[in-house]
Amino acid sequence: MPEKRMGKRSWAFDSGVRVLGCAAVSGPKEGEGQLKDVLDHVYPDLYAGEDTWEKAEKKMMEDAVSIAVEKAGLQTDQVDLFLAGDLLNQNITASFTARTHSIPYIGMFGACSASMLTLATGTVLVESGFCDTVVTAVSSHNATAERQYRYPTEYGGQKPDSAQWTVTGAGAGVLGKGQAGPVIRYATIGKVVDMGLKNPFDMGSAMAPAAAETIQTHFEDTGLKPDDYDLIVTGDLAKVGHPIAADLLKEKGYTLGERFQDCGLMIFTPEQEAFSGGSGCASSAIVTYGRIIDDMLQGTLERVMVVATGALMNPVSYQQGESIPCIAHAVTLEGRGNV
Repeated sequence: MPEKRMGKRSWAFDSGVRVLGCAAVSGPKEGEGQLKDVLDHVYPDLYAGEDTWEKAEKKMMEDAVSIAVEKAGLQTDQVDLFLAGDLLNQNITASFTARTHSIPYIGMFGACSASMLTLATGTVLVESGFCDTVVTAVSSHNATAERQYRYPTEYGGQKPDSAQWTVTGAGAGVLGKGQAGPVIRYATIGKVVDMGLKNPFDMGSAMAPAAAETIQTHFEDTGLKPDDYDLIVTGDLAKVGHPIAADLLKEKGYTLGERFQDCGLMIFTPEQEAFSGGSGCASSAIVTYGRIIDDMLQGTLERVMVVATGALMNPVSYQQGESIPCIAHAVTLEGRGNV
């Protein structure tokens, strides 16, 4: 049997677990950006037909799950497990979505790293035979996140250029063993990295070391090199954090070049006001379940590593003067040429 554990923190999957179907939905700002041609649905306003922003976020995750399951050719009652996370207290978006769809559910919190945390965990459960089909989903909403972590949108507080724009949207994937869809080949689980930074308006700088550490560990564990990848993309380091991660990796001997990109820079156009770029669980999710998997199905990408980054803080820890602990989880997807 091939070795499934590589090094201390990387897993190799060999039974052909695939993304059988996926969906990416978004708010209006994101729907006018670089992903407009690959999103499954764009809501015309931040309320998505609901009377609160929190209910709107729930609606987005519910719809993403429904669309992904339908695209996989399944019904929700055929799904064994629902793994989901978001940014709101007690994962209420994920929990209420699980209530709506009535799927056995495990909530997972990894902040903005939750997209790959759920994807890696779901793959383990299918690979091991504990589940036949797993749905993974994450969401974020600009107005709900601002209300919880910073200032309510109505407050109109000023922000520095280093701040990021929390992406409004949701992404979902259906995992199982089938004949079509990208194969999930590796996962590298991150460890908490805390460089002592405390500025909630500069999350990119805080998360960059965690992203670089996970990418370095992935190469060391698997024996793969940057040239083995068509694309290596971080979750939401944006304009400030992404160059820092590139420099940290270069210091360790890994020059990634143009293949190294960031989801937070792949959503909005340069003309859109988004401060230093996108962030939130939906940042990596709508890029992965929208653009990246679409490109893999079209054959323009064959091997991609998505490194979702997360800041594991909350308003109380910030108010008590704590620094920002960060983490990054990586998942490798392979398309037709490497399967």
